[in-house]
Amino acid sequence: MTTSVESGRTAQPGEEPSQLSLGTAAARQLATTTKSVPQMQGISSRWLLRVLPWVQVSAGTYRVNRRLAYTVGDGRIEFVTEGPEVRVIPPELGELPLLRGFEDSAVLESLAGAFVQREYAAGDAITEAGQPADQVFLLAHGKVRKVGTGRYGDESTLGVLADGDFFGERVPLEPDGTWEFTARALTRTTVLALPRTAFQELADRSEALRAHVAGFASRSVPAQNKRGEADIAVTAGHVGEPAIPGTFVDYELKPREYELSVAQTVLRVHSRVADLFNDPMSQVEQQLRLTIEALRERQEHEMVNNREFGLLHNADLKQRIHTRSGPPTPDDLDELLSRRRKTQYLLAHPRTIAAFGRECNSRGLYPKELEFQGASVRAWRGVPLLPCNKIPVTDAGTSSVLALRTGEEHQGVVGLHQTGIPDEYEPGLNVRFMGINEQAVTSYLVSTYYSAAVLVPDALGVLEDVEIGR
Repeated sequence: MTTSVESGRTAQPGEEPSQLSLGTAAARQLATTTKSVPQMQGISSRWLLRVLPWVQVSAGTYRVNRRLAYTVGDGRIEFVTEGPEVRVIPPELGELPLLRGFEDSAVLESLAGAFVQREYAAGDAITEAGQPADQVFLLAHGKVRKVGTGRYGDESTLGVLADGDFFGERVPLEPDGTWEFTARALTRTTVLALPRTAFQELADRSEALRAHVAGFASRSVPAQNKRGEADIAVTAGHVGEPAIPGTFVDYELKPREYELSVAQTVLRVHSRVADLFNDPMSQVEQQLRLTIEALRERQEHEMVNNREFGLLHNADLKQRIHTRSGPPTPDDLDELLSRRRKTQYLLAHPRTIAAFGRECNSRGLYPKELEFQGASVRAWRGVPLLPCNKIPVTDAGTSSVLALRTGEEHQGVVGLHQTGIPDEYEPGLNVRFMGINEQAVTSYLVSTYYSAAVLVPDALGVLEDVEIGR
């Protein structure tokens, strides 16, 4: 029982007692509310922007000068699909070393039509080591492992091929050649095969093709190092007075130039809001803060995915590798790290990192945690594995892992920006007043200028087609 002080009456069971003091709802009308600044879910860690060294690009363009490199037919081939039928795009045959520079479209059409489509199940052998090599193979879809014989007679994996790769490209030049490896399908695989006899029949009918093949066969290969760069002649270990070779370092005649890209938006704030509602926080300042966060998120997205300068699209084809079995395993990351000196960072989607953790757990491995820039991150072989949600995950549940060496001093990957621009608000970002319109709305142009450059091909590597759902 509760007794009311005001009336002396005892409240009956189930009956609310009379209010004895000021309620909180009314009291709040006299109180000052403590407020947070506006929050935003779309802010991520943006590790890529944090780890890249930024180079000042005063003229808006950055030129990457390199030693002259000889590259012949090291690209990938594209296909078109019509229902179950797969066809090679005729001009794409120019990616084969033998046909690089051959431009007779009619002959390329005929060659494309001579390819035969074949399907293989996982585990099927496409070629057998020691058997006659009599076909050129284009890999339209699937994954293939090249297997050779090790020093002691055991099987040795020579590489993994996937969509767009090819093998047997020298078959038309070597009538008596044999396969030096076994090509075995790891998944359901679709290939297009061109028999040597079909190629020879077309060459017999086309004088241009015969001349091109003859020129390729007799072409002398310039002296080059294992990276494909023009060689620098040096002698060592000699005695007496031998002739010392003269040399020079040749450069690319048309080096690549990167222009700064831009991300922009127009921020609009009503003048009445900016004038009156600024205590305790400036409305313009908070609007600007969240707008800049969105621009920085878009900047990182573009630096990963932009087709002109994004890292996923600018990795050299020789630095792209595929997983051996599908999920990201320790073996795959070891292979990725071995492709370059001094790998400093690995970047992957958080789901990819989780998939890698599952693979480690299944093997009884527990990667170390690393204190990195005030955060605890997973590491592999001492290289921090940083989350980057800008790396896409496809509908098929595949993603990629990036491996970077950074900095101009290491001939790595660098970020590009220009500081000291007019009305600069942050490095490489400015806010420019655009005026007030007839509706009393104030406009500000917010712009950020940026790009990324890969100084030498092995500075950036990609582990492709990583399956994260298995």
